Order: sequence, then C-alpha cells, then structure tokens
Amino acid sequence: MSFFTDLAHQYIDGEWRPGKGSWDIIDFNPYNGEKLASITVATADEVDQAYRSAQDAQRPWGDTNPYARRAVLERALRVVEERESEIGDAIVAELGGTRLKAAFELHLAKEFLRESVQLALRPSGQILPSPTEGKENRVYRVPVGVVGVISPFNFPFLLSLKSVAPALALGNAVVLKPHQNTPVCGGTLVAKVFEEAGLPAGLLNVVVTDIAEIGDALLEHPVPQVISFTGSDKVGRHVATVCAANLKRAVLELGGNSALIVLDDADLDYAVDAAVFSRYVHQGQVCMAANRILIDRSVEREFTEKFVAKVASLKVGDPAEPDTVIGPLINSSQAEAISSLVDQTVAAGATALLHGRADGNLVSPSVLTGLAADSPVLAQEIFGPVALIVPFDGEDEAVRIANDTPYGLSGAVHTGDIERGVRVGQRIHTGMIHINDGTVHDEPIVPFGGEKSSGLGRLNGEAMVEAFTTQKWISVQHGRSRFPF
Repeated sequence: MSFFTDLAHQYIDGEWRPGKGSWDIIDFNPYNGEKLASITVATADEVDQAYRSAQDAQRPWGDTNPYARRAVLERALRVVEERESEIGDAIVAELGGTRLKAAFELHLAKEFLRESVQLALRPSGQILPSPTEGKENRVYRVPVGVVGVISPFNFPFLLSLKSVAPALALGNAVVLKPHQNTPVCGGTLVAKVFEEAGLPAGLLNVVVTDIAEIGDALLEHPVPQVISFTGSDKVGRHVATVCAANLKRAVLELGGNSALIVLDDADLDYAVDAAVFSRYVHQGQVCMAANRILIDRSVEREFTEKFVAKVASLKVGDPAEPDTVIGPLINSSQAEAISSLVDQTVAAGATALLHGRADGNLVSPSVLTGLAADSPVLAQEIFGPVALIVPFDGEDEAVRIANDTPYGLSGAVHTGDIERGVRVGQRIHTGMIHINDGTVHDEPIVPFGGEKSSGLGRLNGEAMVEAFTTQKWISVQHGRSRFPF
C-alpha cells in the first residue's frame, strides 16, 4: 500500500530518510498478514541527531508568539479532518482496529487537537510578594525544552498526538518513538500531519527503532527533560528507573485491571451493555478495559445470562467490514498468549461460559467464572477478549475485590442510587472511576492517569501544562538589598 510505503522512513530534522540500522521492522496487517511496509531501524546515532535537531529548533520555537504556535495546531487539526477517511483506513489496516474503533480513535484525536490549540495560550505566570523590602518575585511558566514520547500499539495515532500536540503547543520540541507494531499510525503519520501543517523543521522528529538496536539511548540522552511513556507497567518501571538515574521527569500511563461493579439495584440491561463494551472494545487491548466484572450475587444469574448472550452475538472477523466488533489481536504472540491464558485458567478449575478459540490472530471472546479467589488471572492485566465474572456479597466485599490488584487505573459502578455509586467509587483505589457508565473514557480537559502500578502523573487539560512546562523564578530588587558582609 503506497500510503504505508510513502511513510516508511525516519523523520529527522524535517527530512524523510532511511534508517541506518542493520535490520528492518516489517509492518504487517494483523488480520491478513499483508506486508504494509519495511522500515530500516534508526541507530543510536540517529536518535542523537533527532534530539540535537530538536534542541536547536526548540529555542526559537519557545520564543515564538503562542498565537503563532496555536495557528500550527489549528492547521494540524484541519489536516486530520481532511484526511480522516484515509487515516481511518490506516488504523484498520495497521492495527486491526474495527471501523467502529477507528472512528472512536479519530474522534478523540480531533478532540485532543482542539484542546491543544487552547493549550498554547494556557500557561500563566505570577507575581508573588516578598518579605524583602523593594523586591518583586516573578514566576514564569516556560517550556521544559525537549520531550521524548514513547507510544503504544493499541491507540497509536491518538496516544502519540495526546503527548506530541500539547508539548508542541506549549513551546517544546519532541522526539517520538512509536511502537514497532504501529510505526506509521503511531509515528510517521503524525510527522506527516505536522509537516503539512507547517511545523518548522526539527521540532518533531520520529525515530522508528527498537531497544535491541539503541538500548536506552532514547531515555539516557542528555537533551530531553521529560519522557512521556504509555505502555505496560513492566516497561514503565524500567523507564522510571532510567529517568530517575538521569534526573528526568517521567510521565507514565501504564496498564490496568479495572473492575466494573454491578450493585443489586443496577439497571441490568444497561449494565450489560456497558460491561460488554468496556471489556471487548478493540479486542480488549485497552488499558482501561474492564478485566473483572463484579456482580452482586443477588443479580448474578440474570446478569450473567444476558452478558453471555450479548458477547456470543459479537461478530468476529475482518475489521474492515462495518459490522465487525472483534478484529485481530496485534500479533501472533498476543493471540497465543491469550489463548494459553484461557486454557490454563480453565484447567485450574474455572468455568468457561464461552471459550474463545484462536484462528490466526483472531481470538473469539471468552467469559470465565468460578475463579478461585487466589487465581493469578484476577490480579493481572489481560490484553485480549477475556472477561472474568466474579460474584460478591455486599458493597464491602465488592470494594475489597476491586482493590485486590496491583493496578489502579479505571473502573465503574452501576447502581440505581447515584450517590451510593459515588460513595463506593470513593473507596476504590484508582485514578478514575465512572458511575453508571463504562470503564473506557478519556476527555481532553479531565485529569487522566492511574494509581499504584498504573502510572505516575496525569495528562489532559491543566495537567498537560504541569507535565510539559516548568516554573522559573525571577526576582527584581527595585530598591537596595542589605548584605551581612
């Protein structure tokens, strides 16, 4: 596909160039195995070039009138709107996203670009009093300089833009490394959008590479002051360790093991709809997905019957077909891992109300129940179409089970009494929780992030200003200070 081959390059200092590494990343369509592109990986030296060009370009960009920066973001939004159909097709082809998922991702991408337009004008300073006579304290908000962004494969276009656009709007330069399974949608496509929007050369650089080639060069390099990483908690811990050793700020959006809680007074039909979407959107490859469906025992039977019937009706197949709900997992390793996890859990005593099978990278949905309280599957993130049904007796047990995980990203509570739901939600140790809704939500101005192993820091809205700017104190002595010697 020419769309992919045209973008199968490194993008450094405003130039499209081949990588100089010793091997290629092959970009495959996960549904049919079609080769989309081949990209020679970037070397550590090219990572250095990307960071140096970003550093050089950032200085004048940081001094640019924020209204001029805003205009670039406005043009980027128009580019996405004009090329929406083409970008949607790319999401379907490169990551196996369904048509519904592609539309969902593009809608959010445009919303975050709209917010980034506003962010360019958001930073504000302060004038603070001083105990010293004649002194004026000015506190400025200034760009951090250069930001390194590492994005995942599940929502690559959105989650790259989510850090890249605000960082640029706030006066920074960026070096972006997309996931090797989505190098175009998560990387070079983003560069193309901003190139067409007229972003000055060097401000956004995209390096398509892998740790096997560059080691920790992307993290250890002296130029970036902030690393924004979205991915697994295992890799996130490594990123945090390296950043701490090099005195860099890390913003980490990591995995989850969300619980969707259905209380005894919930609207069950509505709760079923919310739970099915929360678990199976994009084949369950979503950090906020409801891994665990917690059901009050008094309504367990009715809910479970309706839930299983709805899940069984979901169409599994070609993501390009408009009525497909379950497309492929990102690669064969993920498909094999999910199939093996289901088999092992059933072998350990769980009951499969639906037992999904793999057909290539397509894995049909599973619904498991009868899990032992200490079952390992209850404590881990499942990045695939597998739901765990867990009954409970009363709110206290629901809260205990929901909190019995190392993660704390999202969650939901369904109830006929909104304030009851809020009270339960306040007891769940998680960064986000939704009453009478699904677990999968992201909005441009609401703080997004997790607790425990689900991450560090927040993104969105004012949190973007905190993430990608720093404060600078300049004092002015209008009189004369007195010194002790």
